[in-house]
Amino acid sequence: MVYGTLENDLNRALDRTELTSWTDEELLSQYRSDTNRAAFEELVRRYEKELFGYLRRYLGDAEVAEDVFQQTFLQVHLKCGQFEEGRKVRPWLYTVATNQAIDFQRRNRRHRMASLDRKSNGENNDEGSLLESLGGTTADPGDDVEIAERHEQVRDAVDALPEQTRQVVMLVYFQGLKYREAADILGIPVGTVKSRLHAAIEKLTETIQDVQLPE
Repeated sequence: MVYGTLENDLNRALDRTELTSWTDEELLSQYRSDTNRAAFEELVRRYEKELFGYLRRYLGDAEVAEDVFQQTFLQVHLKCGQFEEGRKVRPWLYTVATNQAIDFQRRNRRHRMASLDRKSNGENNDEGSLLESLGGTTADPGDDVEIAERHEQVRDAVDALPEQTRQVVMLVYFQGLKYREAADILGIPVGTVKSRLHAAIEKLTETIQDVQLPE
């Protein structure tokens, strides 16, 4: 009996080792066709930090993000049969996660964001971080109070954006996704992603200029 248990543990370990070399698409396909639990666990492990980090920034609460993360993979389990062959798994996971986060926000209107200095994906353009795009980043690195004030202003301003615009800002600036990935996740053209970002920057710049930092 003990031998059988050890053998099963060894087989599971070998399965996990093999699965680490598989693509996301192969893992999901294997789980969908054979309900291979190890394949599903590898997919969760692979995206645990990345997707949880995204949800934590999106929702502004680690505990809530953990709940939404769990709900995301429950939906992946339930809807994996609907996944289209030839599609990339990563954008689909973000789509599911974003939809779950939106559903949560509709039920609970508390959410905050951070990581305002994160660079947007270099393959998009040279726009840099969100703070750089808004200008006014010339404060001395030692001016911690002024920097903190500006971060708080931008967080408030992003929170106040329309939901569709805020989603694009979150995906491109906060998560560093490419325009085409954000477009796939949100189900909109790449041009719409760019136009929403442009509108967001204009609105945020206007809002931030209207708020004066203390002398």
